[in-house]
Amino acid sequence: MNIDPTQPWGVAIDYAGRAVVTEDGHTLTVRVYDNTMGYTLQRDPVTGQYPSVYITAEVNERGAGDTTLRGYGLIVVDARDGVPAVPDQSAVQRAVAAALADFETRRTAYAALCATWAPSAPPAP
Repeated sequence: MNIDPTQPWGVAIDYAGRAVVTEDGHTLTVRVYDNTMGYTLQRDPVTGQYPSVYITAEVNERGAGDTTLRGYGLIVVDARDGVPAVPDQSAVQRAVAAALADFETRRTAYAALCATWAPSAPPAP
């Protein structure tokens, strides 16, 4: 994935922190969000730290027979020393790579499962 150096998170995100990227022939949905409950960024009253920022990537591929294979990636950018989390331009790239790796792991496991449960050849007449 090519990082866009003009964007704080390396990819253009919409007002809700969403983006769609294409990598290795897959279309992935990306979300960049924190766990604040409101519109203002506030420190946690217990820890004194600002919330972490979560970057998720998900790939969904549909197959034959209504099968869907998914892959997920999650990267967390922590806020430190009482200041908000700083955008990391490589975080989306790492989340996408994790989602594609997870997808490939699941694809391999699914193929092995299908091979295990393959029907046996019909008996000869």
